[in-house]
Amino acid sequence: MARASSTRSKIGYTIAAWAVALTLFFPILYTIITSLKTEQEAISGFSLIPSFTLSSFEAVQTQNDYWKPFTNSVILAVGSTILALIVAIPAAWAMAFSPTKHTKNILMWMLSTKMMPAVAVLVPIYLIFLRTGLMDTRIGLTVMLMLINLPIVVWMLYTYFREIPGEILEAARMDGAGLRDEILYVLTPMAIPGIASTMLLNVILAWNEAFWTIQLTTTNAAPLSAFIASFSSPQGLFWAKLSAASVMAIAPILIMGWFSQKQLVRGLTFGAVK
Repeated sequence: MARASSTRSKIGYTIAAWAVALTLFFPILYTIITSLKTEQEAISGFSLIPSFTLSSFEAVQTQNDYWKPFTNSVILAVGSTILALIVAIPAAWAMAFSPTKHTKNILMWMLSTKMMPAVAVLVPIYLIFLRTGLMDTRIGLTVMLMLINLPIVVWMLYTYFREIPGEILEAARMDGAGLRDEILYVLTPMAIPGIASTMLLNVILAWNEAFWTIQLTTTNAAPLSAFIASFSSPQGLFWAKLSAASVMAIAPILIMGWFSQKQLVRGLTFGAVK
């Protein structure tokens, strides 16, 4: 009886997991299906049967320069991730191995900045960018993406570093390792799974950021999120072309996530089991 109950529970959990997975994946699936329709078919109503035409993809590539925003997205995602790690690794190291009575308050304050609506600081940020000449520049947007994702990067690295025994760092200090050697040659190699998963997550967040990339760019530094938004015009939404542009924008990050999912899961569970 117990075995039969356990089997039913496993089947129930499996069905529930598949239901959740399909629910989450359905918007992406429907976007792909819509991108394979003509514009008339896309606006005619809900249908899961595409006509398998590539006319929308051809129109997107013909009417717009896809590779420029793609290059911008790569530069912004990679650049903001590198900058975030340069700032976050020393910060997380200090809070993990040299904590003070205010460390937890600082961490909570950093996390609280993610709870604030972005539109609340849009005007001052916009004016700062406008007056410093950073508007519609890769440098300005790279710094902006680094700053908005920095709290998450610091929190994740802090969590991973806390799992590393402090005695190892003490032994390195006794062997004559300085602060730079301690971080570069002792701490960083031991936390590679956590750092790698943090990098992947930051790249995904930077790649998918839409609010700031649309508000702070026009043409020169516009990434793929702004590229997608350009298909909304006063004449209306072109659903098939919009879906094709969305597929072209999310395909690189989906492929990267698919091939790096083991590393991402390994990093996210780093230190969970001792």
